[in-house]
Amino acid sequence: MRKLVIAAVAVIIVIVLGLILTPSEKTARTQIYHVRLADPDMYKDGIYSETFQIKKGIYEFRFVPNGDSPQTLSIALKGPTFSFAEDFKLEGTPHDTGISRYYTWEYIGESTIQVPDDQQLEILINPHGNLLGPVSVYLIE
Repeated sequence: MRKLVIAAVAVIIVIVLGLILTPSEKTARTQIYHVRLADPDMYKDGIYSETFQIKKGIYEFRFVPNGDSPQTLSIALKGPTFSFAEDFKLEGTPHDTGISRYYTWEYIGESTIQVPDDQQLEILINPHGNLLGPVSVYLIE
């Protein structure tokens, strides 16, 4: 019975996360960048890096972490006219159902950025040694 409750709670969490990350007609948010870090081979010297094009505008980081995700996720963006760096801290919030306890996870930190010009950015992500903890990183408009 307990396994069934845990499975049901997990399904609800996945559905809620899907609704949060899926743009609706009201929000019309566009995904500019996405990476799912779950493989040590994606890192070079413990850092993930990639470049991508971005337009002038205001953007927000979103994450899909879990309890195994890095406790600190440092993200830096570098471009010709823009620079950003933040150490996001993983925070778990317990929820009691009366039968069981589960956690929801979120990264705490400054998640909004304003890019002054269209440009190419380099993103650097440092999981501080936790190369196996999965996390998805999104940048949305």
